[in-house]
Amino acid sequence: MTQPPYDPPSLATLQETLPQRTHPLTPIASLDRIAVAAVGAGFVFGDALGQPVFVAVVLFGLIGLGASWVSWWRTTYWFDADGDLRIASGLLQRTERRVQLSRLQSVEVVQPLIARLVGLAEVRPEMAGGAGSNRPLRFLAEPQARQMRAELLARAAGIRTDGTAPAPEAPERPLLRVRDGDLVLSSLLDIGLVIGTLIAIAAVGIAFVTGQWAALAGVLIGGFAVSAGTIGRFLTFYGFTIAESPDGLRVRHGLLTTQARTVPPGRVQAVQLEQPLLWRLRGWVRVSVNVAGVVGEQNSSGGVLLPVADAAEARAVLSRILVGVDVESLPLIAAPEAARWRSPLQARRLAVGQDPLVFAARSGWLTQRIALVPHARTQSVRITQGPWQRALSLASVHVDSTPGPVDTSARQRSAETVRELAEEQVRLARAARSISAPEHWMRQEPPPAADAEEQ
Repeated sequence: MTQPPYDPPSLATLQETLPQRTHPLTPIASLDRIAVAAVGAGFVFGDALGQPVFVAVVLFGLIGLGASWVSWWRTTYWFDADGDLRIASGLLQRTERRVQLSRLQSVEVVQPLIARLVGLAEVRPEMAGGAGSNRPLRFLAEPQARQMRAELLARAAGIRTDGTAPAPEAPERPLLRVRDGDLVLSSLLDIGLVIGTLIAIAAVGIAFVTGQWAALAGVLIGGFAVSAGTIGRFLTFYGFTIAESPDGLRVRHGLLTTQARTVPPGRVQAVQLEQPLLWRLRGWVRVSVNVAGVVGEQNSSGGVLLPVADAAEARAVLSRILVGVDVESLPLIAAPEAARWRSPLQARRLAVGQDPLVFAARSGWLTQRIALVPHARTQSVRITQGPWQRALSLASVHVDSTPGPVDTSARQRSAETVRELAEEQVRLARAARSISAPEHWMRQEPPPAADAEEQ
């Protein structure tokens, strides 16, 4: 079925909108999970713990609810005359924060379990300044949250509406849905989980033979922790879908807590394809990204673009992010022979390459990785050399990106060529930035001179 044509709103004179509050049920949806668990524990174990403890737990919950109500009452948001989002909050100390949408990196619509039960959602605009510059809107009705996401993306793209008519939501075209069976099997094929399971089986066998069951407790606790991580990964990435639209890539996932993230064009700072040892049996890869303002660890949802996919599927999605980049045909130069003395296990995998679009670094042993940084997104270039490397005439080149799971470092390179490699990357980065797309990717006219000076 073909998608209806997307008719973005026309340019108009910006007007400041009136301040408004989030949904009245926000105090309930904002209750911390620990407070909810504490209240539940009070009701369940009140008789065993005694009436004073029960009263304290309930009182703690009521105080938390009251504080959430005061925070909701004192929080308002609106769009200013420059088209940016303003959020004012605070009781004794009033704070007003400006979300500069030209620096918008992504927009998330998140539904924690409690908010999902009452039909609310949280809108998280992620900015280039990092986690400290982000200010989520908690909470809006789900349709209003989706409308706010469309409005933020339209304004970030340079489509200026007058605020009287809502910005239409751009149509999307599905690219990929991760199969639930693949997600489960890929989680079970984690090398740490496999080793932990084997250790647990051996421990049970030893305990059965010797009769020393007390020593088994520590093994079982460790196994439970590993299993909890596997279950958490499944709950986080359940129903994972990715689609493309005029306002960027859209990612949705989650079973208990659902997340819908939109990454505008050109906001991905670095990409990494990784293949754990046991995944090679199925030809699976995981795709991680660095997005400014979204600081994600290796397996957290913020830094994962694809939790598991066939190599061909991953390359198809990657082509939407790094247009014109073919990972298979990148010219990679292997590390010198001396690298075997510094990194004996992964020396054969170490390689580095540059083409007109990206810098690439390959590494890994049990988990094989290739990291890519578009030249225009290069933050800095560093050369490091440790004592062991000096003895072997080796050095490493680091092409820095924004914080995230992707680390683009060309390790164990020849000291004679490492400076040439770094200087070439600086030259390519400078040339790429001079022709990179504007911050407002749908704006037809060139950006004002003032904006250029700020950048």
